[in-house]
Amino acid sequence: MVVDETVVVFHNPACGTSRSVVALIRQAGIEPHIVEYLKTPPTRQELVDLIARMGVSPRAILRRKGTPYDDLNLDDMTMSDDALIDAMITHPILIQRPIVITAKGVKLCRPIESVLDVLPVSP
Repeated sequence: MVVDETVVVFHNPACGTSRSVVALIRQAGIEPHIVEYLKTPPTRQELVDLIARMGVSPRAILRRKGTPYDDLNLDDMTMSDDALIDAMITHPILIQRPIVITAKGVKLCRPIESVLDVLPVSP
């Protein structure tokens, strides 16, 4: 199968949800371009762009479990979007996953089935 560069997954192979989303994409006959974002984190501008394209706030893609979220006091609602983005750039584990990018849009695919909204074909 050839990698489809138009379907990109910001993926953590240790995450069951992320693995399931990749499997669902493959069931649709698509071999996605995988970005293991803990090894190759997005730049600040890439992260800002992803958040804008999803139409969400930075807080909406923050991961708490297994991260320095509490140590960094990220539940402080007065923290600016820029400060939250800076924290995610410094600690990529704070970025919720999997984020899928296709021609149909960008989506944080939780629950797993939400990837169907952005796939170019159905599995």
